[in-house]
Amino acid sequence: MNISKKERRQRRAVKARSQIRALKVARLTVHRTPRHIYAQVFDGKGERVLASASTLQKDVAAGLKGTGNIEAAKSVGRSIAERAKAAGITRVAFDRAGFQYHGRVKALAEAAREAGLEF
Repeated sequence: MNISKKERRQRRAVKARSQIRALKVARLTVHRTPRHIYAQVFDGKGERVLASASTLQKDVAAGLKGTGNIEAAKSVGRSIAERAKAAGITRVAFDRAGFQYHGRVKALAEAAREAGLEF
């Protein structure tokens, strides 16, 4: 039985999310595809989306050469931090959804930190 790369990533994500839910703190979740990157902030229970940003949104993607690169990830990171702070959230737990903390995921996290989110 071969486990696919996607299934291994999803297993890692489930383990991380269970630990984050035990903390009962807002969760910043990242999802990436080759073309886009998405970020959402969930409440402590994981039931409601409090803020979201992605490269699909016109205001986030404005002025970018492409939507699947590090510059786009930085733009999403800044945008999600601004929207989370507007919703009254300053502290979150970072959920990388099983993706390696490298490249676009790292760029998004660092941009969100620079914009004022704490994690």
